[in-house]
Amino acid sequence: MEILHVAHQEDWEAALRSGDAYQVSTRGASLDEVGFIHASYPHQLAAVAEFVHAGDEADLCVLVLDMDVIQAAGTRVVVEDGGRGQLYPHIYGPIEPRFVTAVRPAGFDEAGRFRW
Repeated sequence: MEILHVAHQEDWEAALRSGDAYQVSTRGASLDEVGFIHASYPHQLAAVAEFVHAGDEADLCVLVLDMDVIQAAGTRVVVEDGGRGQLYPHIYGPIEPRFVTAVRPAGFDEAGRFRW
């Protein structure tokens, strides 16, 4: 099953350059601070990105993740209430490059709508 994470392009590239797994939970917060990495299902992505990254001037990308590969590696993915009954996948560990099936450029259009 495909799940998605919106990332700053630079954070993702820095993790790849360093050889470390990606450990940013969400804008401005680390995995260590939050305890998990926020992810979304495809139908949730735009609303989440518009809430979290509105006004963000950094280059964004969407990490397309294979939930089956993540779980097979022993990393828990827990579907939890993110508020108002919306269920979101939370990744309880860092994102290893092998979990990522694609990296897609993303950003906002002139009307402030998230596009990827």
